[in-house]
Amino acid sequence: MNKPPLTLYLAAPRGFCAGVDRAIKIVEMALEKWGAPVFVRHEIVHNKFVVDDLRNKGAVFVEELEECPDDRPVIFSAHGVPKSVPSAAQARNMVYVDATCPLVSKVHIEAQRHADAGLQMIMIGHEGHPETIGTMGQLSPGEVLLVETPDDVATVSVRDPARLAYVTQTTLSVDDTAEIVAALVARFPQIIGPHKEDICYATTNRQEAVKAMAPKCDAMLVVGAPNSSNSRRLVEVGLRAGCPYAQLVQRAQDIDWRALHGITSIGITAGASAPEVLINEVIDAFSARYDVTTKTIETAKENVEFKVPRVLRKSA
Repeated sequence: MNKPPLTLYLAAPRGFCAGVDRAIKIVEMALEKWGAPVFVRHEIVHNKFVVDDLRNKGAVFVEELEECPDDRPVIFSAHGVPKSVPSAAQARNMVYVDATCPLVSKVHIEAQRHADAGLQMIMIGHEGHPETIGTMGQLSPGEVLLVETPDDVATVSVRDPARLAYVTQTTLSVDDTAEIVAALVARFPQIIGPHKEDICYATTNRQEAVKAMAPKCDAMLVVGAPNSSNSRRLVEVGLRAGCPYAQLVQRAQDIDWRALHGITSIGITAGASAPEVLINEVIDAFSARYDVTTKTIETAKENVEFKVPRVLRKSA
């Protein structure tokens, strides 16, 4: 039986970013250095496959530092943590390694610098997301105000409209964030923005590739976890850029084949915490059902690499 033809567009860049790659390496190197178990506060990155793999190697994932024993190393996730967390670890004389993405740490430093200059911070982010909690937790309560939409900007209550700065979560939609920034500047003309955009290179690059790919596709799949902010944004960006259907899938088994009935083209991309093995799994699932012609849509090349903390480099 002949398989129907399908053009498969593959976004580039896609999948792992340098911060995710570094965070996973940190857990693996910590297990090499100290042996199992090594405790990790929160999922190291938002991907079940990655977390399960590290758990099988001896990592123990917990939500709070209180769940960790004093005598085993603990690693803080790539999303960053409030200042109170390393302080509590120090008070207990714990060995800890901070796997916060350097681009998230940049936002933390920025927020502290503005606070030291006497400015109140406004953060553009998603309430309850670990990165937002970590960034807001760099400063005293009330010093960072959260806005999620342009409507929030209209109602936010600030101490002094002339002494404000803003930062953003690194994994937001570039276009949505631009709308919120425009609302902030319109209401608070003196507000100070980041020296360099806070949305990270990987988030921006993956969204640009999706924008280029979306108009060519009958449908689009984003490989990523439901709690991954940057993956969920890719679905939204694809729909907004003209793709009629976009779905977030963790693995090939999650593909809704009925929704894809009759398609002749599909776009595939992946969030920054999705490994290439899962992307290949999805491609293989299409190859089993269709006569696939693959085309890559490349909008940027990435060669960013972040060093692991010195405490682990010595053992390497």
